[in-house]
Amino acid sequence: MTHDLVSLTIIMAVAALCPIVARMIPGRFIPQTVLLLAAGAALGPYGCNVIQTTDAVELLSELGLAFLFLLAGYEIDPKQLSGHQGKVGLATWAVSLGIAWLAITLIPYFTALDMNSIAVIIALTTTALGTLMPILKERGLEGTPVGNAIISYGTWGELGPVLAMAILLSTRTGWQTLLVLGAFAAICVVCARIPVKARKAGHRAYRFLTENANTSSQTMMRMTVFLLVFLVTVSALFKLDVVLGAFAAGFILRYIIPDGMESLEMKLDGVGYGFLIPVFFVVSGAAIDVRAVAGEPGLLVTFIVMLMLIRTVPVYIAMSLDKKANPMSSHHRVTVALYCTTALPIIVAVTSLAVKAGTMQQSTASTLVAAGAITVFLMPLLGSLTYQVADVHPVTAVREIAHQPGDWRHIVHDHAEIRKLLHHRELIDRLLERNGLDPRGDAAGETGKADRTGKADGTGVQLLALARKARHEIDSRLEELGLDPETVHELPHDYRLPKN
Repeated sequence: MTHDLVSLTIIMAVAALCPIVARMIPGRFIPQTVLLLAAGAALGPYGCNVIQTTDAVELLSELGLAFLFLLAGYEIDPKQLSGHQGKVGLATWAVSLGIAWLAITLIPYFTALDMNSIAVIIALTTTALGTLMPILKERGLEGTPVGNAIISYGTWGELGPVLAMAILLSTRTGWQTLLVLGAFAAICVVCARIPVKARKAGHRAYRFLTENANTSSQTMMRMTVFLLVFLVTVSALFKLDVVLGAFAAGFILRYIIPDGMESLEMKLDGVGYGFLIPVFFVVSGAAIDVRAVAGEPGLLVTFIVMLMLIRTVPVYIAMSLDKKANPMSSHHRVTVALYCTTALPIIVAVTSLAVKAGTMQQSTASTLVAAGAITVFLMPLLGSLTYQVADVHPVTAVREIAHQPGDWRHIVHDHAEIRKLLHHRELIDRLLERNGLDPRGDAAGETGKADRTGKADGTGVQLLALARKARHEIDSRLEELGLDPETVHELPHDYRLPKN
């Protein structure tokens, strides 16, 4: 008991300090997740050995993993899975799975290291959507075309491997696996349909839950946690990975509450990101054998390169072929592809199963987890750089400077200003759209509409009017710089400066 409390105290101290350290780093280019993993590796059994992964700590870590996937599943709009971009995302993941199978099967390097297993193939096709969500929020990408594309492609990059783990890593025969998955799916359908029918019928039980959601009873929060623990327990009883149950719980919750519930979301974020999820990342870091990773740097680099070839390239090609439905610049397609190559939680889960089954050595598992941890730092960093490159449009700037080298200061200044203007306009557009207003509509008419429809109170209408005015001023400035605001609206970051 004492060892558990000491380890938990150290873990929570790390969790409390990491946001402060991340904030102090210039540019804040290192996500908190990376710091949590690094601290876990330094303080865990393979480092200073001050954090002991006891059964109690492991249980909290499993709950943290469950909350991570609950929140990831909750962020998914079911329409995104069945929509055009969702179908393309599924096809892209299937292509990644096929490429990974060919690479692992045919490349002698992996066979020599005894890495030609299904677990490695699945690990090479993952997208850590649950890990990406807080990063997208921190960087203001949530709700943007780039952010929506990341979620669409990343959803299948997380859901696909989860299902593949349940099917391909099962010790049962084929028909037994399908039977178990069918039973699990039936339980999930029941868990989803009963609350939805109660909500539509206005049942008093549902009214009771919603009316007492913010009282000391915390009814909605308790029912959500019950749903999560119940499905995770069912997954364990069916000998499926807990990730499947947690992801299903989040997906069901979004189905029950299609428009979301802000108060519930805040509480889930508080419990998840405030307590359990940091425990999971620190404990995951503690499982990394730093010496084993240092002993095989070639495998570390090779795995990261393979992740990029197997995940980044197919996503980029899919978006390029589907350019009509995804009118983004090449820079932003690269940004989406890089973010979708972020991988960690599934790698932790799949390597743990492989080690327990005896199909993978612990040293190899440590190297793969370390590679996944590096992608959490590296891919969002590269994606952030390409996102900024798209805004500044350096190729156009270089051409202008080559044409008029004496005006290089003005050219650089104009490009930097355009980037800021587009960023501010994007924020204003998202504010207006959240209030049901057309960003390109008439200022007085649209804000009056918000007043009539109850979207905002008197003060809110005034703020929306100011936002509308600021947007018009930005458009005027863009025109002064030689840009067509309408063209910029259609392709938010793919502008072209006029040729001199």
